[in-house]
Amino acid sequence: MGNRLSHTCADENIADPIETTFKLPCPLPTWPPGSGFASGSINLGGLRVRQVSSFNKIWATHEGGPDNLGATFFEPSQVPEGFSVLGFYCQPNNQALHGWILVGKDETNDPSNGALKEPIDYTPTWNSESLQVNRDGDGYIWCPVPPEGYAAAGHVMTTSPEKPSTDRIRCVRSDFTDQCESNTWIWGPGKAIDTNGINVFTTRPASRGTQARGACLGTFIAKNGGKDSPHSLACLKNNDPDYTHSMPNRGQIETIFQAYAPFIYFHPEESFFPCSVEWFFSNGALLYHKGEESNPVKIDPTGSNLPQGGSNDGEYWMDLPVDRREKGRVKRGDLQSSQAYLHVKPMNGATFTDVAIWLFYPFNGPGRAKVEFFDVLLGRIGQHVCDWEHVTLRVSNFTGELWSAYFSQHSKGVSVDASELEFHSGNKIVVYSSRHGHTTYSKPGLVLQGNGGIGIRNDTKKSENFMDTGVNYSIVAVDYPNAPVNEPPWLNYFRRWGPTISYDLNREIEKVGKFLPGKLKSAFEKFVRGLPREILGEEGPTGPKVKDFWSGDER
Repeated sequence: MGNRLSHTCADENIADPIETTFKLPCPLPTWPPGSGFASGSINLGGLRVRQVSSFNKIWATHEGGPDNLGATFFEPSQVPEGFSVLGFYCQPNNQALHGWILVGKDETNDPSNGALKEPIDYTPTWNSESLQVNRDGDGYIWCPVPPEGYAAAGHVMTTSPEKPSTDRIRCVRSDFTDQCESNTWIWGPGKAIDTNGINVFTTRPASRGTQARGACLGTFIAKNGGKDSPHSLACLKNNDPDYTHSMPNRGQIETIFQAYAPFIYFHPEESFFPCSVEWFFSNGALLYHKGEESNPVKIDPTGSNLPQGGSNDGEYWMDLPVDRREKGRVKRGDLQSSQAYLHVKPMNGATFTDVAIWLFYPFNGPGRAKVEFFDVLLGRIGQHVCDWEHVTLRVSNFTGELWSAYFSQHSKGVSVDASELEFHSGNKIVVYSSRHGHTTYSKPGLVLQGNGGIGIRNDTKKSENFMDTGVNYSIVAVDYPNAPVNEPPWLNYFRRWGPTISYDLNREIEKVGKFLPGKLKSAFEKFVRGLPREILGEEGPTGPKVKDFWSGDER
């Protein structure tokens, strides 16, 4: 991992983290043959692109942006022969250098209307001459002016007020571009986004998902205003009719997962562990049908008797065994039987592979809240039968390298760059599951879900209870044709995996609130009433395939 060394300031000569370069702990595996995965380049239907991760530093500022450490701007270097630069790279200084940029090569065989052309001019976007922060001289950002029928996909950065040469970069034919939007804040002169001043962001396609063709270039966008302010750059677009040819085949998926399979730690005080779906069904799980509640049906171990398709119409739901002792036993799960369920899908025009790793828990346990100096048990608030949680790996289809991981956290989540992850046994990432709630994090400790000193406690810590997901897993869904799998029946059960829990929220709030002083009691009540139903645990959860982000981009 790239550890922070320190902060460069006016009277110190100490390196920022970006002066180090991140590399995965171990070399990449040897990929099984077949398909276009990890072949080094991808043909977008006449525009061939390669991923370049070597850079020459152009200019840096040492203040502003995340952690007030500034940002550094780079030009791609060691560009393969025949390929052209489409944009420059920028990264905040608060993490080790870990980035990429796509370079392009025209393969349209159209000499007059090829995929790439030089710009006809440049428009000055911004310069640092009046900037009152510590910096390496002055920097100048330019936006290419494209020929008719072409679009600019990236900026050029220089240290001179003279316009750069037009052969420094290429513009992209419009049919090889897609609409892009600002994403993560990289830098601005202040410690937060100034909606009236210059800001630098990463870019991403505006339309994303398994069927979307837009591809990230890896460049930055500089503009006055916030994320939604206008800009003139475009993303790339995969025009190949067989646009998933770069996706991994079955053997390559297996190798990807064995290389990066998460190592999940459960809290020392965890009481409700994951299990396999088959274990849950085989240990007394019941299927209820509306109007026939007195006659529940035992679920087949494979889920073959579950209703398929349809919608979450309230007609069916699952529940724990009726017997009290058996119910308590099944609630606790069975870590030994636990299995990781993989959903593999193309992202960013099939330039990346997302591997979503789903875990199933029979029960989501009682939570705790922090109310300033008080820790309080939430009683029935947040408890519900069955719980699906996941972590998603994002892997480059150019090289097979892990670039980031997404951690699900209740109804939202966070994407973490590979340079900020913890690793175990080579390149396997470390995941921390929160006590009873099972939300996932990249680091141990307490995350408070709330504000103003009031929120739900998400406690994570290493313990002797852990799960190496690479030991017991199955690929349950692949969203492209060259690695077909037979989906298990339970995956296409679209109704609720647990009953709707009826409890008196006012009574539960009163139980907790009686231990709090007056002002904190009212603040706590306001907080709880503002929680979404998913967190309150009132509605039975749905399975993975019903989630909004099943076919979308979580990031």
